[in-house]
Amino acid sequence: MSIVVTGATGQLGRLVIDALLDGGTPAASVAAVVRDKEKAADLAARGVELRIADYDRPETLADAFEAGDRVLLISSSEVGRRVAQHTAVITAAKAAGVAQLAYTGLLGGPDADFDLAAEHKVTEQVVLDSGLPYTFLRNGWYTENYTENLAPVLAHGAVVGNAGEGRIASAARADYAAAAAAVLTQDGHLGAAYELSGDTAWSLAEYAAEIARQSGKDIAYSEVPADVHLEILKGAGLPEAFAAILVDVDAAIARGRLAGTSGDLARLTGRPTTPLTESVAQALRGQEGL
Repeated sequence: MSIVVTGATGQLGRLVIDALLDGGTPAASVAAVVRDKEKAADLAARGVELRIADYDRPETLADAFEAGDRVLLISSSEVGRRVAQHTAVITAAKAAGVAQLAYTGLLGGPDADFDLAAEHKVTEQVVLDSGLPYTFLRNGWYTENYTENLAPVLAHGAVVGNAGEGRIASAARADYAAAAAAVLTQDGHLGAAYELSGDTAWSLAEYAAEIARQSGKDIAYSEVPADVHLEILKGAGLPEAFAAILVDVDAAIARGRLAGTSGDLARLTGRPTTPLTESVAQALRGQEGL
């Protein structure tokens, strides 16, 4: 039996493997499902087993899982193609007879009413229909969704959005990775659906104020209509389809859909979630000249 992490060379996948190994799971008991063996060379060097497979090539998934494995299906980053990709993984996991399939969905699960949630909701139903022992990890927003894009904020002195006064209970990506590691290594999580989010919700105006406080620069939140926000994002080089998803997420934030603070994330990890102040500080340290 192995703990198997799909999408293991992605940002979340690498952090999950770090959490497993740092938590005492032997590297020989961890397997990474990856498309590119070269990109995973560092994982292999740490003793992690590599299983080469591709979400888009179902035949390659036949050897990705073994009976009794505990599997983390990290959702694909390819919006619009996720259902077929996830279904291929679920089918292979079912055929192999895995002992657990944990899936990283989206906060709110079947009640989430914004575009980004659609494929996650379908995937959860596919998991349920498969009859596999499951754990749903409904991840809220990553703080890095904002802090990894500080350069334009600092350059223009503005955080731009159409989220109004809506609040975001975000957490660091590493917090969500630690929760995933916990449900993969502990008993008692089968059949559970966890609503994962940060301990404290904040608004984009408060985010801008925190950047200003720590950077010493004049930063403010600029609320714009959704259509204007869409054009700004397209002008920054984002594909229209992806820009539209971000605008729709802001509208969901305005409706309070990413503000929930269930406490599930802190309970699973056994520690408070990473505060916004810490994430901003870390991001600012990564900016040249600060």
